[in-house]
Amino acid sequence: MENRITSLFNIKYPIIQAGMIWASGWRLASAVSNAGGLGIIGAGSMYPDVLKYHVQQCKQATDKPFGVNLPLLYPDIDKLVQIILEEKVPIVFTSAGNPKTWTSTLKAAGIIVVHVVSSTAFALKSEAAGVDAVVAEGFEAGGHNGREETTTLVLIPGVTAQVKIPVIAAGGIATGKAMAAAFALGAEGVQVGSRFVATPEASSHLNFKQAVVNAKEGDTMVGLKKLTPVRLLKNAFYEAVHTAENNGADIETLKTLLGRARAKAGMFEGDLEEGELEIGQVSSLITEIKPAGEVVEEIWQEFQTTVKKFRDFVD
Repeated sequence: MENRITSLFNIKYPIIQAGMIWASGWRLASAVSNAGGLGIIGAGSMYPDVLKYHVQQCKQATDKPFGVNLPLLYPDIDKLVQIILEEKVPIVFTSAGNPKTWTSTLKAAGIIVVHVVSSTAFALKSEAAGVDAVVAEGFEAGGHNGREETTTLVLIPGVTAQVKIPVIAAGGIATGKAMAAAFALGAEGVQVGSRFVATPEASSHLNFKQAVVNAKEGDTMVGLKKLTPVRLLKNAFYEAVHTAENNGADIETLKTLLGRARAKAGMFEGDLEEGELEIGQVSSLITEIKPAGEVVEEIWQEFQTTVKKFRDFVD
């Protein structure tokens, strides 16, 4: 298959692995890239020297294109950008901030830039900032969500109708059937996060991976809306947040409850009760841990089968 996304990234399949904190290291990124998708290193949980290590290891593990996800609210963002420039990372996905801030700098270095958005308004701002594509991420997604609470089914056709650049769909996508649905809505690629957490190559803790596999429908909820909305697996920490919010907790109280390194404790160190376990609604459809390369092929094959069924039905 060839379209604007596969051509832009020079990849075989328009399947992008999300740059998730505490999960998306060089092993996962290189495995996805080697399988024909686009692997992404998640810089949001990395110090600059750690990011440099992961980029260098990824270069050794694959000769295929890969990228880095760069949360623009990161405190040492300038240092991360410098690493990206020094290491000549070919593709950067920016998120959680104003795309105008770094897009021109990155593009001046010949880097392809994609920005993650949660609304049509932000997609238009990203296009005006000069990005090459956008990821339109619906409210089903794991981790930090947009305040608009717009679902993928509504967001994708809204964004594709307004922007001229390619749109990558995200949020609730873990199967080829979901990929086909996203394409029917106008997307030219999909970004998959939660499904790649449950792979051996993901750097997240085995406890967290198993919790994702065990998750059932309704086991994730969005909390911390007064800070930054985040979708979490229900556990003791989530229940504490839920209780505090129901009791009218202010921002400072929620900040104190969140504390520091709680996401690391949950997703990287495996504390399933007091850790922050960021994952999407689609976790209820994930039933096993399997290699990232197999996930890519499974999604692609099911996508092709689903599209063929649509064609046969129409014919």
